[in-house]
Amino acid sequence: MANHDYLRTIDLARAGQISVQQVRNYEAAGFIPPAERSSGGYRLYTQRHLLALKTARKLIGGYGWPGTRAIMQALHQNKLAAALALIDERHAELAHKRSQVEQTLTALSMLAAQSSSSGDAGHTHVRHTQLLRVGDAAREVGVRVSALHFWEQQGLLHPLRDKSSHYRLYDEQQMRRLRLVVLLREAGYNFDIIVPVLEELAAGRPEKAIAAVEKRREELARTSWACLEAIALFQQYVRDFYPQLL
Repeated sequence: MANHDYLRTIDLARAGQISVQQVRNYEAAGFIPPAERSSGGYRLYTQRHLLALKTARKLIGGYGWPGTRAIMQALHQNKLAAALALIDERHAELAHKRSQVEQTLTALSMLAAQSSSSGDAGHTHVRHTQLLRVGDAAREVGVRVSALHFWEQQGLLHPLRDKSSHYRLYDEQQMRRLRLVVLLREAGYNFDIIVPVLEELAAGRPEKAIAAVEKRREELARTSWACLEAIALFQQYVRDFYPQLL
């Protein structure tokens, strides 16, 4: 490649609309492949680096910084299968979260219907006899046991206590609260927002909770779309510069 085909660091920064230092950070983290060096020690970038930069920045919107770094590092090590596995894991994670959202919405909608007909949805007696210990409850929603203990300390959860063993037990009502807490925390809500939502739910007014979960569903949809857009650019990057891996 002739010298005039190379891009300086400043050229790549301008094309990617980032700073020169960010370009260096992207290279150091493996988001873009290592650059050649001129006889004077200057970095020499190419169109490959430019497309890698655009791909990485697009991937970040759907896969996050750690996920994107792992994906791009795997590809730059010629491990396409590993990169694709990471992509699949993210899609599976989104599918799981979407399933949780839909289950929570279904439960809340049922509560809303009960509230409108009886006015007592927040105090409906739980008929489901299954009681989960704290470890099982944590696994059910995909969080650590320590998170449940902390949320209990903050007054978000009120598990039952086994009279003989004093184990914490989660019934259907508490699992519904737990799923809602997990969804709202994942969406970035603080406790001062979550508490009144839970109070509305407990009072038989699940409308605010429904609105919060529907917002979370919209956020997941935007993330899924960001993944689709990023994958299109990732495919182009692989076809153009890693065809031997296909």
